[in-house]
Amino acid sequence: MPTIAAEDGTQLYYKDWGDGPVVTFSHGWPLNADAWDGQMFFLAEHGYRVIAHDRRGHGRSEQAATGNDMDGYAADLHAVIEALDLRDASLIGHSTGGGEVARYIGNYGTERVAKAVLVSAVPPIMLQSATNPEGLPIDVFDELRAGVAGDRSQFYRDLAVQFYGANRDGSHVSQGTLEQFWLWSMQAGALNAYESIRAFSETDFTEDLRRFDVPTLVMHGEDDQIVPVHDSARKSARLIPGAEEIYYPGAPHGLTATHAELVNAALLAFLQS
Repeated sequence: MPTIAAEDGTQLYYKDWGDGPVVTFSHGWPLNADAWDGQMFFLAEHGYRVIAHDRRGHGRSEQAATGNDMDGYAADLHAVIEALDLRDASLIGHSTGGGEVARYIGNYGTERVAKAVLVSAVPPIMLQSATNPEGLPIDVFDELRAGVAGDRSQFYRDLAVQFYGANRDGSHVSQGTLEQFWLWSMQAGALNAYESIRAFSETDFTEDLRRFDVPTLVMHGEDDQIVPVHDSARKSARLIPGAEEIYYPGAPHGLTATHAELVNAALLAFLQS
């Protein structure tokens, strides 16, 4: 398998398809790069070079015992970009991957970045606090940790339903999509998935977002049961200078699968603009 060594030697799996302007993809928790296949296939067919890596501890990458935080994730994305010598890249991140993109720009700037896209992303910060009263209480994330530390197989099966909005009236989410989520999730190391919960829920990306100085698209489903839109995308868009915004009524957290045609068309239009 193609791998790149992170700064601490952790081996990161990646896939690299097509030729043309570069687009990188950072995936959500607790999935892997395959969650982006629908978008990668589409953009590769439209003349883009598309690259995605499995976050450390997820998918086919090594299950490192350290670096399972946003600085570590951003450093790994930096390692991929440097190793492949990517320039003028458009960085796309979903959910936790959106935080990864934000922290990458916060830590490394935009010298190699042309555009950014945050899809159903966790910034600015998910956790409820005195300064973020609209956030989710710590109990929500403690329940996630308990699920990963306990019967994580059943936990992931249950989580898939909310992730794709399969519990909503009129939903047409296939059984295959739900089972695929379970498969990807079970490929993540238990320790890595557990520690990642703190990374995506408690990291404050406010200052990272203020450092964005490239064209940025923020897109989110308005019926996101995992990362509520009012406390994420709408706030992020106010922090990113000149950000474009697209909101999808009734769309769930996993809209890259449930609303793939709409998402793909929006990404292509933004990349071509």
